[in-house]
Amino acid sequence: MTTLSRPRLLATVTAVLLVTSSMLAGGATAHGPDPALSGGGFGQNQVLRFRWRAGSEPTAIMKTAIKAAANDANDTRASKAATFAYDAGGPSPIGYGAGATCGVNGLACFTRDVPDSFTMWFREQGHVFDWGTMKWCENYTTPPNGCYDAENIALDEFGHVEGLGHHDNYDSDSDYGDAVVQTYSRTKPSAGYNKHVFGRCDVARLQIIYDTLTTAAKFSTCLDMATVLTITASSAQIVVGGSTTLTATLKVVDSDSYGRLGGDAVSGRTVTLQRRAVGTTTWIAVGTMPTGAASGTYVLAQRPGGDTEYRAVFATPSTEGINGDSSPAVRVSVTGCTGAAAMSAESINAPCA
Repeated sequence: MTTLSRPRLLATVTAVLLVTSSMLAGGATAHGPDPALSGGGFGQNQVLRFRWRAGSEPTAIMKTAIKAAANDANDTRASKAATFAYDAGGPSPIGYGAGATCGVNGLACFTRDVPDSFTMWFREQGHVFDWGTMKWCENYTTPPNGCYDAENIALDEFGHVEGLGHHDNYDSDSDYGDAVVQTYSRTKPSAGYNKHVFGRCDVARLQIIYDTLTTAAKFSTCLDMATVLTITASSAQIVVGGSTTLTATLKVVDSDSYGRLGGDAVSGRTVTLQRRAVGTTTWIAVGTMPTGAASGTYVLAQRPGGDTEYRAVFATPSTEGINGDSSPAVRVSVTGCTGAAAMSAESINAPCA
């Protein structure tokens, strides 16, 4: 197992402490989404503007790292989570130095005041802990082993501000790369010490709290959500030569455990149409259903030659955290009609008089 660094204590609201189960909105499991901090999330796509704390401004090197981490959070949130922007007049101060209120062994810490603001602190280069001396990698032309990557640590803190608790890893830490928001931060050269993107299990919780950016956006592979697929026919009874339009609708199951994702329309996926003659059991593939005008819909017109059942199928994808589903069958009956060939296109779908 990779040797981990000393713990970085986490500050939340006004106290400095480690995350405990009483602070979490829900339990965590290894390879599951990060736990959620109490207090809920900020507004969807809310811009959180930060400034440097007067009298405790970070050094130029640290400012660069912190701003880079803010951009990392914005670029890799894969959700409608809040975004971060530097603003000299912003309400959220970020400080650096001896005034840090991060506990005895804290490298960095934060508070969050939803829905208005947050604070953040970073220990100064050279700070002496009982386990050693603080070294920020960015302060060296050739960073030494044992240094902490400030951009990585700042991204972790921005994740906390969004509402993420520490990821719950396997005992082996084999899934450490699934999250940036960790109880123990790694130092150079341990794998993950300089990760500058949210991990898939960070993103999973952000999506649960804030929703995906669009209905076509993929769900984190750290999720395991059920979907429900339904199908309707524009005409359940047509005459010979007539047509009907099959419309499938794909959604995430509306479950409280899925947060904002529950009941979401799921667009831009591959949904296939299948058919079988009434009274038979074998389904035959018709083809892929093109995306419909409404979110989460898939549409394909058919001209059956006899009574036919149709169903839609969404296969479980390997690239995101949702499971497939098959719709119940919808029956389309075809009736004979004398003179049907002479009927207009507008009336051919109507029942025979």
